[in-house]
Amino acid sequence: MPQAYISGTGSKTPRRILSNKDLETIVDTSDEWIIRRTGIKERRFCTKGENESSTDLGTQASLKAMEMAGVSPKNLDMIVVGTVTPDRQFPSAACMVQETLNADNAASFDISAGCSGFIYGLSVVSNAIQCGTCRTGLVIGIERLSSVINWQDRSTSVLLGDGAGAVVLSSTNNHYGILSTHLKSDGGFGELLYSTERETYNTPEILKNLEIKPFYLIMEGNRLFKRAVGCLSEIAREALQHNSISSDELELLIPHQANIRIIKAMAKNLRIPMEKVYTNIHKYGNTSSASIPIALDEANREGRISKDGHVLLVTFGAGLTWGASLLKWCI
Repeated sequence: MPQAYISGTGSKTPRRILSNKDLETIVDTSDEWIIRRTGIKERRFCTKGENESSTDLGTQASLKAMEMAGVSPKNLDMIVVGTVTPDRQFPSAACMVQETLNADNAASFDISAGCSGFIYGLSVVSNAIQCGTCRTGLVIGIERLSSVINWQDRSTSVLLGDGAGAVVLSSTNNHYGILSTHLKSDGGFGELLYSTERETYNTPEILKNLEIKPFYLIMEGNRLFKRAVGCLSEIAREALQHNSISSDELELLIPHQANIRIIKAMAKNLRIPMEKVYTNIHKYGNTSSASIPIALDEANREGRISKDGHVLLVTFGAGLTWGASLLKWCI
């Protein structure tokens, strides 16, 4: 049976940087409070008219991943995008990226799984490669969470950022690549993180050049925190045990970049030292489905992953959804 492996990574973030000090002029918060509670120092926001739509970000991240993989858009059999902030309700972000790439041969569609969208997409394309219906696929995580912020809610407005990350999945007959992917969901906890219709557009003057969606995000942080730590730890153990890999044998853990306290609590539960945990939340904030592929691309380009090294990806998001994927690296 063919195996899927990551042959290229890419990412793209907007040019505009919004620091915690900038947020102090918008909401009742402080740089010290945000760093202590979340680990975030700054985030990137898209700007109207700057070629920073969801499609633009996804396309640019994809081109970098394809360049690394040595893959042409014509080689793509499938494009799957994880996002909750596409440019349009339909057509899908994947189809819009397909059009800009001229990837005529690719079946293209979106997955809505909150922050878990990228891992869910990774599973879909990996399964297609194993079944033989796809040889080369593109998995993208794209978010413009600046468009769904409620600026009256200081607990969530300081967390979110924009960006995109992408990977090329290729087929191999060797035993490396995606060793297994594990997915879970529980709609019974959907009220902990959801969207609701926006009644007014109370955007601060300093952010008038943001794209604003007709809905915004609501989160019950304390309950979500506890649920996230438990689910992330559980799914990570499941992935390791399924492959008979101990936490000591991991080269790198790349978690969804939601909150540094969640990441540290999970690492402690798994007895994984933070030196083995890749984080960039201080630069980008929570970019939802884009956070893992952005972090994976940065870790790859920084030389943090060696050939044959084991990498564990873990995520948790709205739905509730969560998942993990264990990789044997081969770039």
